[in-house]
Amino acid sequence: MGPEIAELARTAGTTVVTLMAGQAWESARDGVVALWQRFQPTRAEAIGSELEATREDLLLARDADDTDTEAELTAEWQARVRRLLLAQPDVAEELRRILAELNPQLPDPRPSVEVRLRAEASGNGRVYQAGRDQHITER
Repeated sequence: MGPEIAELARTAGTTVVTLMAGQAWESARDGVVALWQRFQPTRAEAIGSELEATREDLLLARDADDTDTEAELTAEWQARVRRLLLAQPDVAEELRRILAELNPQLPDPRPSVEVRLRAEASGNGRVYQAGRDQHITER
């Protein structure tokens, strides 16, 4: 399996688990079940049940601040998607479409980052620092 497919499986598994705790959960569940229905119809009902069970486990883990369980659940869904992609390579295009539809519903992925700046200037030196964008107008 190529790195592109592996990355797609990681992205899909992470997206599904991330959306389980939010308002977009039903859309995510319906999209994943529809994917299995199309490519492995005999497993679609079981996948729906597994998604519901995972969601319950995730909500309990978040209530308990159990990040290890959340990471395990994410890894499980990444593996399930990877196996589906290996068995049915045609799934990739449909999966990308579903992820594109779900992407606007994801929480803001930008992590909060602590920025520490330190500088010294001597003589006529100037120091310009910024934690993000900076616009300087010299006169």
